[in-house]
Amino acid sequence: MTTFMIIALLAFAQTESGETTTHSMPLALYPENPHYFLFRGEPTVLITSGEHYGAVLNLDFDYVKYLDALHADGLNLTRTFTGAYIEPEGAFKITLNTLAPAVSRFICPWARSDTPGYANGGNKFDLSRWDEAYFERLRDFTTRASERGIIVEINLFCPFYGEEQWNLSPMNPVNNVNNLGAVSASGVYTLAEHGGLLAVQEAMVRKVVTELKSFDNVYYEIMNEPYVRKVPMDWEHHIVDVIVEAEKEFPVKHLISQNIANGKAEIKNPHPAISVFNFHYASPPDAVAMNYSLNKVIGDNETGFKGTDDAHYRVEAWEFILAGGGLYNNLDYSFAVGHEDGTFAYPSSQPGGGTAALRQQLRTLKEFIHSFDFVKMRPDLTCLRDGLPEDIRVRALVESGKQYAVYVYGGDQVDLTLALPAGNYHLEWLSPITGEVVKQERLSHRGGDVTIASPNYSGEIALRMGRQ
Repeated sequence: MTTFMIIALLAFAQTESGETTTHSMPLALYPENPHYFLFRGEPTVLITSGEHYGAVLNLDFDYVKYLDALHADGLNLTRTFTGAYIEPEGAFKITLNTLAPAVSRFICPWARSDTPGYANGGNKFDLSRWDEAYFERLRDFTTRASERGIIVEINLFCPFYGEEQWNLSPMNPVNNVNNLGAVSASGVYTLAEHGGLLAVQEAMVRKVVTELKSFDNVYYEIMNEPYVRKVPMDWEHHIVDVIVEAEKEFPVKHLISQNIANGKAEIKNPHPAISVFNFHYASPPDAVAMNYSLNKVIGDNETGFKGTDDAHYRVEAWEFILAGGGLYNNLDYSFAVGHEDGTFAYPSSQPGGGTAALRQQLRTLKEFIHSFDFVKMRPDLTCLRDGLPEDIRVRALVESGKQYAVYVYGGDQVDLTLALPAGNYHLEWLSPITGEVVKQERLSHRGGDVTIASPNYSGEIALRMGRQ
């Protein structure tokens, strides 16, 4: 029996509650190519279009219906916030924001006290006590996701973009009975000027990690967009150390992610325990090329602020994954309270998009990449010999002489000149928009350069080519 077969069997050894046993292997980096994941014995790329991170902390959100929708759409990732941060209604012009619970419908790791006065209804919080109902909800959410083969990114913290978010946090002294947090919003996440909150943060991390220790479908992200409020790197690395220490005695360890930048940035001096480096709005996907040598997963785990049309987010996904990325998460505003099946017809003022049609297009991408033995492939454009028109962009994943995944954006027809070894090849041209295979052909080649003509297309097309 191979190592991967053993891993696969262990990964499905689950308890009746749906939790994996402590003997199973959680989501990991694929050993031979750590730009990708290993999950339940299979090489995996994570692709999704998920709700705005409030599935657990918003008591009005039916997360079972939501996870059913993701599963039906063939997607395999969701991202959720713990409750250390929430948003007021109307923040960022988001309608029916799942991260903005209605009055008295917010639940988080900390228990309510007997003292009234929380800013969004109900009693203040006691930062020295846990709300076991919250952790039951968190475990159930993760269990339901596990049953559907969905990975959960647990985002532990988020900086406060303004006073309106800080005013709703349980760590704000007006919202807790512990006389903690008498600092500005910019001082909350520091190792020095934290107003007693560092110990609270450490305890929350240890509690969450302990509660989820038996799940194989979890990884932890330190903080959402720390760079927006210049959260000190020493604080981020300290939280990584807390996670590592908390899991020290556990039979298995979970991956840790760091959110690096909007767009792109070169990662320097990373913490050795971080395995996933996530970017937001990573188009064009230079973030992958700049950091590919790290031999870790490079992800694009939030999109948006490009309007409500599906096209931008579909193109961003294809370009990022075909450039060597291992994770893509579109921020999908069609998931809302009362519309957990992804049917909310949001207004045009929304900062981003998300539709049933886009989710099907992302499913096409997920199935496309998983149709390859992609762990043997690398981003590579050197196989393309001739220059292309300026209005056309190409991304390619290649195992030279064996398999080629190519995405073309722009134009309505393209001739690709490739350097190929001699052999017989099977070609399929696929529409990223409809998922339809629009042309199939066979190529017998003596070796050297060959020009392959695409069919006519509308704006974008993908090529799947394999040597037989």
